[in-house]
Amino acid sequence: MISIPVTEASQVAEVRRRATSIATNLGFDETANGRVAIVATELATNLVKYGTSGEILVGTFEDDTGTGVELVSLDRGPGLADLGEALRDGHSTGGSPGLGLGSIRRQSQAFDIASWPGRGTAILARIEAVPRTASACSRFGAVAVPMRGEVVNGDGYCIRSQGSAWTLIVADGLGHGPHAAKASDEAVRLFRSREHDAPGEILATAHAGMRHTRGAAVSIARYIPERGVVVFAGIGNVMGGVVTGLETKRMVSLPGTAGHVARHIREFEYPFADDSLFVMCSDGIATGWSLDAYAGLKGAHPSLIAGILYRDFSRGRDDATVVVARGVAP
Repeated sequence: MISIPVTEASQVAEVRRRATSIATNLGFDETANGRVAIVATELATNLVKYGTSGEILVGTFEDDTGTGVELVSLDRGPGLADLGEALRDGHSTGGSPGLGLGSIRRQSQAFDIASWPGRGTAILARIEAVPRTASACSRFGAVAVPMRGEVVNGDGYCIRSQGSAWTLIVADGLGHGPHAAKASDEAVRLFRSREHDAPGEILATAHAGMRHTRGAAVSIARYIPERGVVVFAGIGNVMGGVVTGLETKRMVSLPGTAGHVARHIREFEYPFADDSLFVMCSDGIATGWSLDAYAGLKGAHPSLIAGILYRDFSRGRDDATVVVARGVAP
């Protein structure tokens, strides 16, 4: 994803340009590209008017619900006391016609918003080339942002669903930049080639096949619905956690570097209920992340959850990736 800071009006055009460029590369026609332009413009304009230290993440999505452009707006502004009122056409606190949030929602195939007084606002918008007549709920979401100043992300991730089950990987190449990206890309490639194997076996394959790279921290997780568990195997500091109710259970990743040093590869099993949430982060995200301070966030779209965790727990000195998955759609 691309992170674009938005603190003043001249940056609105840059958000629109980057978003429509991505849409064009995906094959969006003029009409669909126009919807992307509207959403990007409204999100960025809202940040200029109301946000503090705001940014917009622009990228693509591809999952069971479809493929398209994804935008996540994040700010640390005053927040919204009444989301229902804020979404009503005609409501405005800035002297405008009050059509921004409603327009974003109408132009998007997936839309979600989270806000808390004094804790800022996050907005998710997904736009597809051909709008669907029925909205599907996504079980997956991710935010993956390169370290500021880098063109490529040294982290990589991949999600594969098999019916109700899923398997996912997050790889964090050592350091950052192109060589780190090469290592994480190789981990993802090897994952895809063996995605039906057990997580520990996939990890062993990645470790053996990455010796020509600088290496990476790699973790793999699989949700097995019939058993109600997530099976997890990791080397290095890509951390996973299961959030159930008010409890967050951190997962065990063993020391080492995939491709170079891994004295042990082991699988660990963790209970995973229908209402559980799985979160996996590269070490660009502080290990103390938590959802406890965000009332209602657990029920939000997974990409919105990932965006909030990125906004509030990114270390700011490395690539940052957050992947969020549910067992069942809300």
